[in-house]
Amino acid sequence: MKHLLSAICAVFLLSFTANAAPTSKFEQDKAAIVSMAGCYKVTFDFAETFAPDSNYKYHERKTEWGIEYVILLEATDKKISFQHLLLVGGGMIVKHWRQDWVYEETNLLVYDRDNVWKKKTIDSKTAKGTWTQKVYQVDDSPRYEGFGTWNHVDGRHFWESVADAPLPRREYTKRDDYNVLVRHSKMEITNFGWMLEQDNDKTIRTNAGDQLLCGEKGYEKFFKGDYDCKEGEDWWKKHQSYWKDVRTVWADIYAKVNVLNLKKQVDNESLYEKLFAIDDKYSALESYDHKAAQDEIRKVIESFMTK
Repeated sequence: MKHLLSAICAVFLLSFTANAAPTSKFEQDKAAIVSMAGCYKVTFDFAETFAPDSNYKYHERKTEWGIEYVILLEATDKKISFQHLLLVGGGMIVKHWRQDWVYEETNLLVYDRDNVWKKKTIDSKTAKGTWTQKVYQVDDSPRYEGFGTWNHVDGRHFWESVADAPLPRREYTKRDDYNVLVRHSKMEITNFGWMLEQDNDKTIRTNAGDQLLCGEKGYEKFFKGDYDCKEGEDWWKKHQSYWKDVRTVWADIYAKVNVLNLKKQVDNESLYEKLFAIDDKYSALESYDHKAAQDEIRKVIESFMTK
């Protein structure tokens, strides 16, 4: 399977070369998306930019970097999926975010507020020609979903969308002065790799409506280079069966619910802590039992769901 996906990726990437120009916009779209796979140095830069309240105290700028391994999980005609791993050094691997790209998707799971996501349907006319980016947390629970059209003009390849999201991980446990991040995102393939540019609105959402707390500018830049992701590759070989089971259980849950309300903790533990603990147990077994793993995964996830 790994070799098959690598071959698919290579075919798509060839479409960006002068000798293999894409024959349709759809193929250009797929080539742009698949080109995100690889081993990168990633930098994170975020700064608050504007607040309507002149007394607002701006928070410090956030700047970090790391080595990110972006694994191509799936590449079919209308769906492309990546798993991100963050290599933080000393042999420590962080299962990072996941992104799925679905062509002309009409069913979205959109963030409302307070750890609640709601299904939303868009008509096929609105979805025509668009790609929906579905972003998931480290435990494969939902984060945000937004749709837009890829543009290929003047040698540039970019996609833009707006989506509501929970607080980012960098602020999730540190702030309670806003409860929704309205993300204005632009993904662009660049000469150095690719970039996620953000113009975010930190928003206070109540029954009375939305109030802007402040704006934020963000850049996540993925730089190609001679970086070593061997540790991440080895880690994924050992853990990929378990996380495939997690995705399978989540997919079944997503198909059945119209509203997903998740508790932040159960027994003083978060969902990711519990799922990572199960991962440690099953990934260490010589004989992996998919059914047993899925049963345990489902039991844990359902314990966090509020009806």
